[in-house]
Amino acid sequence: MTDILNTSADAPSGSFLVAALYHFARFDRYADFRASLQSLCDENGVKGTLLLAREGINGTIAGTDAGIAAVLAYIRAQPEFAALEHKESRASKMPFLRMKVRLKKEIVTMGVEDIDPNRIVGTYVDPKDWNALISDPETIVIDTRNDYETAIGIFKGAVDPKTKTFREFPDWVRNNSGLHNKPKIAMYCTGGIRCEKATAFMKEQGFDEVFHLKGGILKYLEEVPEEESLWEGACFVFDERVSVTHGLKEGDHKLCHACREPLTAEDRASPLFEEGVSCPHCHDKRSEADKERYRQRQRQIALARKRGEKHLGS
Repeated sequence: MTDILNTSADAPSGSFLVAALYHFARFDRYADFRASLQSLCDENGVKGTLLLAREGINGTIAGTDAGIAAVLAYIRAQPEFAALEHKESRASKMPFLRMKVRLKKEIVTMGVEDIDPNRIVGTYVDPKDWNALISDPETIVIDTRNDYETAIGIFKGAVDPKTKTFREFPDWVRNNSGLHNKPKIAMYCTGGIRCEKATAFMKEQGFDEVFHLKGGILKYLEEVPEEESLWEGACFVFDERVSVTHGLKEGDHKLCHACREPLTAEDRASPLFEEGVSCPHCHDKRSEADKERYRQRQRQIALARKRGEKHLGS
């Protein structure tokens, strides 16, 4: 049976509040917390994904202002998360299809045991001070995100490890002795969570002066005026907006629903692009049987749109 999500609950103004959050804390009762958190989100019409683990909470959710406020208040009512911080942005339409509260071994998967940002971590740098740090010739700037994210935006002069997953990052560090050539290491990611573990790992590898952008790229784009910015391109986000730009305005990227790569307007103008079926990144990697299966799915999505509904597979 085809799953259909009715969009009649979308706010008339088309404006949804998006909250990105994470907090590292010893949370042994994380499994018991899942059901009540899921129920509260559902009751308030909040959608997105929240990850729970023994090391804390991480995720992004969207909904009405009141709905998001209720969920954040409930999370902060837990003693472990009383100091939780979050970042806000806006979406013109609901950027998630459903609400998922998942149990995980790690809230951000690095695959290195005993990395604890509550025990050791880099020095936080406020967005207003970031430009000076990364412009210092004594600083190596490292983007800790994955290759499909860095492909659409990066800080000027930053090193791109071109990793496929965050699990590859530790080996990339171990295999790059040149990282010791300058005294300062400045690291950044989308919202700050990957850098919590990345800087902790760097410190344990013997790097002394390790810094990371507080609040990540999202906080920088929110607070630093575009005319002063050293950010180039757009920032990939893990929801249906796909990307945001300065001022956290929605970008013009779309997602290829065959390979999940972010697509520019130029990509979508390519003869290799077929909505929901293929794009320049994956056209030659998919069999004709795969493409036909994707076409059938796309037809179902088109039919759902005509009925004013949203196909859950879209």
